[in-house]
Amino acid sequence: MRETDININRVDWITVMIYFALVMVGWFNIYAAVYDGQVDKSIFDFSINSGKQLVWIGTAMAIIIVIMAADYRLFENLAIPIYLVFLVLLLLTPILGKAVNGQVLAIGVGSFRIQAGEFAKFATALALAKFMERPTFDLSKTQYQLRAFAVLLVPVILIILQPDTGTAMVYFSMLIMFYREGLPQKYFVLGISLIALVLLALGIENNLYLAGAIVVIVVILILMGKKTPQQIIAFSVIGIAVIAFTYSLDFVVSKLPEHQQNRIMVLFNPDLDPLGAGWNVTQSKIAIGSGGLAGKGYLQGTQTKFDFVPEQHTDFIFCTLGEEFGWLGSFIVIALFVTLLTRLVIMAERQKNRFSRIYGYCVISILMFHFMINIAMTIGLFPVVGIPLPFFSYGGSSLWSFTILLFIFIKMDSSRALQLGRMG
Repeated sequence: MRETDININRVDWITVMIYFALVMVGWFNIYAAVYDGQVDKSIFDFSINSGKQLVWIGTAMAIIIVIMAADYRLFENLAIPIYLVFLVLLLLTPILGKAVNGQVLAIGVGSFRIQAGEFAKFATALALAKFMERPTFDLSKTQYQLRAFAVLLVPVILIILQPDTGTAMVYFSMLIMFYREGLPQKYFVLGISLIALVLLALGIENNLYLAGAIVVIVVILILMGKKTPQQIIAFSVIGIAVIAFTYSLDFVVSKLPEHQQNRIMVLFNPDLDPLGAGWNVTQSKIAIGSGGLAGKGYLQGTQTKFDFVPEQHTDFIFCTLGEEFGWLGSFIVIALFVTLLTRLVIMAERQKNRFSRIYGYCVISILMFHFMINIAMTIGLFPVVGIPLPFFSYGGSSLWSFTILLFIFIKMDSSRALQLGRMG
């Protein structure tokens, strides 16, 4: 049997069908987001976003064909060159790119532009898989941890320089893969503790109360049972470090761009600036809430029609869905995403080599982060950081990068029998 026949027979068609379902539902919602009943424009009209998105969808189909026709070993062999190419593009973006709202996110010629930060996600995932595929690579050892973190942090630093904090955050989602591959749990306990401390420090108006609570906790820990002098010193040092971190956080936040400071503050106090920084989230929540159980009907959303929600075809596309299709429509789309992520976990665990498994968990991490953070933004549970909803939001770079990310893994999965034969 030929290799292509084996690949076709082993393609995970459930995952492929979910992908197409999300892309098509997203396309219809992009049209709904820009629909104007007084202007007779078809969903296929190339002068509006839905028509442009159709072009991106068509080209994404061509990309899928190329990926599925390629030799599965190509992605492993070219992992490092692809990574280096996108590092160069990230370096060139601030120099050659066009500035929009204080950010330089895309480079290109004429009207054709790509966001290197979006495509660098799959490049970084491939590079991490290549670096970590060796059986001797052990994430429980410091030297290997430093190497893996170096591969991850280089694109993060370059993206922050653009600056694009939202996209940079996505890369840290791949720490989920690190955990799967053996990174000690203590790092995740530390990370979760820092996140909780940050939220408390930002949410409590007077940090003096938080510092007092930390002191009380440290004293209680010292008084519980017999403690050696070394343990008492350790608890005290940790307490002082946590208090110092709490107070230094205000300084760090003050150095962020003003619009990002406002978004963080609005997260804890939505009424702080309802007509400014809080406008997007407030209107998004109104739109989703007004949809009720079954929604107002396709193309009938009033919040959408009168442009109350800015960026509703990109970052806030979910609120269009919630308003027009209600809780039921939102539940179906969320169920599709959850099913997709579940299928990807199953696919990752059945891989025959470490490279494919590592890459698969990178795909899972990135898609899950985008899915959770985008929806959390639209309902006011996370600051607005410009995270698109995978396969759903408008944009060529977004759709192409997610399509490449996903279908490289689908190709690897369809070739897992060949990988076993190669390993044997």
